[in-house]
Amino acid sequence: MSTFGIYVHWPYCAHICPYCDFNVYRARGVDNSPLIAAIATDLQAHAQRFGRREAGSLFFGGGTPSLLRGDELAQLIDAAARAFTLAVDCEITLEANPEDASLFAEQAAAGINRFSVGVQALDDAALRALGRRHDAASALRAVDLAAETGQRVSLDLIYAREGQGRDAWREELTRALALPVEHLSLYQLTIEAETAFARRAARGQLTPPDADAAASLYETTQEICESAGFAGYEISNHARGEHARARHNMIYWSSGDWIGVGPGAHGRVTHNGARLALEAQRRPADYLDAIAEHGVGWISETALSGEESSDEVLLMGLRTVDGVDLARVEALRGRAVNPDAVAWLIEQDLIERAASRVRLTRKGRVLANTIAAELAS
Repeated sequence: MSTFGIYVHWPYCAHICPYCDFNVYRARGVDNSPLIAAIATDLQAHAQRFGRREAGSLFFGGGTPSLLRGDELAQLIDAAARAFTLAVDCEITLEANPEDASLFAEQAAAGINRFSVGVQALDDAALRALGRRHDAASALRAVDLAAETGQRVSLDLIYAREGQGRDAWREELTRALALPVEHLSLYQLTIEAETAFARRAARGQLTPPDADAAASLYETTQEICESAGFAGYEISNHARGEHARARHNMIYWSSGDWIGVGPGAHGRVTHNGARLALEAQRRPADYLDAIAEHGVGWISETALSGEESSDEVLLMGLRTVDGVDLARVEALRGRAVNPDAVAWLIEQDLIERAASRVRLTRKGRVLANTIAAELAS
């Protein structure tokens, strides 16, 4: 399986959700053609700089890339295929809103072979609270329409919502697992800074579950998914078998290489012995100007130190069921991981070790970031 992928960020949304802190902008009848052309130019610039590699995944994220019609997506897929080599079995994912379900058939015909449907909840009141514009019935119809294309289907749900109890979540998740999907991304609601939810929380108008309640909901999530045959291969992601895992996200979690194009996209590329962190201009207008003036969209390029690279390997890799190879971490940072920290974490039943590889225990999963910091200390 290729460990190189392409991420395309489409920044426009019909509506900005109150919990979202991504680089998004409201679509106001904007002409898509200039941005599509700019992304195509940026793809070529990346290939010229870093070489024509084979990509095992092409991921359209956002924003709401499902606003794009089939012919527009076909242009972007063709641009990626001209700049790089798309593997014969390349996973081509589209993040999709239920409101755009009428476009799924033409998007699949354009080359999309995996739909990631942003259901977010199967409860109408919860959807309204999350600022979503679809209801549960239309979400269910959207999943069915995605499945009818014959392509792979994943769905997203947000839990640990305000006032949500274990029984209600159990019923909702059980309904989701019965849908024609092979993969679920299940995210606990996080109050991100500078979002509408953050402002409401600061005013005391929003109170998500506390840490103990959220941990209890997490445990419920694992139990229900495992009993339904959806193994948790990453802290927030569950798949019906290894073949159903999100190939593109596995590149992130294994600290592979990917390029990011489109406004605000990030990339990580190993080039001439250095691990480069790339970031594109965030505002669409600035991105278009950068492409017009320089032929590339990035605003910054930073060579990561061995310490920074090893920290990323730890932070991302520990999220997965396969864990992290400490030998890789130690080679990057040029020194051994603290053996006392490893021994203490094992004693506390937070990690387990086999040879040089460590992974989180069930108990440790809710403390992943803290454990990564402890190992990095």
